[in-house]
Amino acid sequence: MKAAVVYWSGTGNTAAMAELVQEGMQSAGAQADLIECSSVTDLSAYDAVAFGCPAMGSEQLEDSEFEPMFDRVRKTLSGKRVALFGSYGWGDGEWIRNWEEDCRACRISLACESVLVNGAPENGDADACRELGKSLV
Repeated sequence: MKAAVVYWSGTGNTAAMAELVQEGMQSAGAQADLIECSSVTDLSAYDAVAFGCPAMGSEQLEDSEFEPMFDRVRKTLSGKRVALFGSYGWGDGEWIRNWEEDCRACRISLACESVLVNGAPENGDADACRELGKSLV
C-alpha cells in the first residue's frame, strides 16, 4: 500500500504528530511519504492519506496554505482511506469535528477515529498517532 501523511505545522507539534503517523504506517508495511501541504499537487498515486492540521484562530483549519490545498484535493479522495489529526492549545477540538463533518458532507469516508493532541505528542498521544497510521493502512 502507498500512503501519504500531508500536514501543516506552525509550532512543530503537528509535524511531530505527522512523523509518528508515518512511523505507524511504515510499521504496518506501507510505503509512506511525509508531505508538507505546500508541496501537494496530486494525491492520485496514494491508497491512503492522513491529513494533519492544528487548530488556528477561533478553532479553524489553517487558511492560507492547508485549507486551500484540502479544498483542491477533496474531490480526489473518494475511494481512498482517509484520516485526520491535529494539535491544539485551546478550545475543545471543535475545528476537527467541523472538519470531519465537512468530509462526510463531501462523501469522504474517514477510515478511523481522528487524533487530537493538546500541545506536543507525548507518551499516550504519541502511541495514538502511531495507531492512527497503522489503522489507516
